[in-house]
Amino acid sequence: MDEIPKVTRVTVLRPYVLLLEFADSTRGEVDLTNELWGEVFEPLKDPALFAQVRMEGGTAAWPNGADFAPEFLYDLARGKVQA
Repeated sequence: MDEIPKVTRVTVLRPYVLLLEFADSTRGEVDLTNELWGEVFEPLKDPALFAQVRMEGGTAAWPNGADFAPEFLYDLARGKVQA
């Protein structure tokens, strides 16, 4: 993929799991359980904060400033990497 994928829709399926849709119609379930470590992502272990996900700048983002690179999410959604 030459251009950066853009998240167009994000839905929380359950704690730490998102359903993502991208501008090119790719759609996939993404489990971020193993990615919630470190200063910015650790707070997302709180299911209430995790559920506050929104789209911002073409990716999934949270009110505490956490976000994931859209390329990473795209690859997860397509099953190209394991979290």
